[in-house]
Amino acid sequence: MAITSNFLSVWNFMKPLIYPVLAALSLLAAPLQAQQDQPVVVELFTSQGCSSCPAADAMLAEIAGRDDIIALALHVDYWDYIGWKDPFGDALHAERQRGYAAVGRRRSIFTPELIVQGQTDIVGAKPMKLMDAVEKHAEVAPSIALNIEHSGDAVQIKAEPLAQPSGLMQVHMLRYSPMERTKVTRGENAGHVMEHSNVVQGWQVLAKWDGSTPLSLTAKAEGDLPVVVIIQQQEPGGPGAILAAARSR
Repeated sequence: MAITSNFLSVWNFMKPLIYPVLAALSLLAAPLQAQQDQPVVVELFTSQGCSSCPAADAMLAEIAGRDDIIALALHVDYWDYIGWKDPFGDALHAERQRGYAAVGRRRSIFTPELIVQGQTDIVGAKPMKLMDAVEKHAEVAPSIALNIEHSGDAVQIKAEPLAQPSGLMQVHMLRYSPMERTKVTRGENAGHVMEHSNVVQGWQVLAKWDGSTPLSLTAKAEGDLPVVVIIQQQEPGGPGAILAAARSR
């Protein structure tokens, strides 16, 4: 009787903690009920030198394979000085994050940080906040039709405005490695083998586009890594809203 009573007491105490976690995990696995075919872009700014990042890395891994989300891990380099140099860290990723902060009028940058569709920032590993933001952006009617085809060493990119253009846009292209594994020997995560999904490399701006006429581009893309093309508004201080994205695996 005492054991049963103690179990019920513990269960009643734990229920408010367990149910939100289970609900969050189910949200990460569930497909979106979107009004558009275009996926939502989720960017995670992370670092192997950050002890708070593994939880966010694991959260990104849960959505990395989904077709309705393009999940991207952008490793930054500004934690390298504390004892471990992230092999995937890139100063350009940190520059992109600083641009988001400038547009959003945030005074500092940090890891882990998630940016959803170029607009919503989320601090840390918060799956329910993440999926709320993803669903909100998925409900927005598309303003650009984007199609890409990766054949051989080239990518054909075609885009057409579906609504009145709202300013200058940039056409971005990047590749990513679906899975990377690293044994960390120094720094805050020393002794851990870290796994990372959808690790970004080779991010580049292909062109500027005002949307007044259809867009047609050919870009070089050697190898078998997935290709992602993003069309994003360009604000005075940095990147703005992502208006369209497409991926070729």
